[in-house]
Amino acid sequence: MAKKQIDESFIQLVTKHQGIIHKICGIYCDTSTDRQDLFQEILLQIWKSYPSFKGQSKISTWMYRIGLNTAISAFRKNSRKPKEQQLSLHEYQIAEAPLDTEMEERLKMLHHSINQLNKVEKAIIMLFLEEHSYADIANIMGISESNVGVKLHRIKSKLKKMMVK
Repeated sequence: MAKKQIDESFIQLVTKHQGIIHKICGIYCDTSTDRQDLFQEILLQIWKSYPSFKGQSKISTWMYRIGLNTAISAFRKNSRKPKEQQLSLHEYQIAEAPLDTEMEERLKMLHHSINQLNKVEKAIIMLFLEEHSYADIANIMGISESNVGVKLHRIKSKLKKMMVK
């Protein structure tokens, strides 16, 4: 394929499937800046791997695998750094009345609980919540379908315990 055709097909691919990259960035990064940085890193890794994609799996599975591997590598690098905590303007202000509904509060609790999972558990639960089949999750994560079932059961139990606390 000519370079121009590769460039155009890559742009079409990313445009069509960019939601995958955004989901991965959203689950692994807390700040907008970190999400943008990870998005760029995943995009770079997909670009580097694009010429060698042989179509042996679905393009979305291939992108998830690259994206998750990149995010997990970045997560490992960042976990070695001391944690920085930034205060937003929102934290300086005291709300007059709570605006959160019960559902929003439960979603916040779930998101907080998911953030406490390890990198592999986060990836598996994200794919499950995106309604991927066990076969897709197994293919993306490089594990067996039965292992996906076992891990999901354990992750769900872990999340339930965290949500009760």
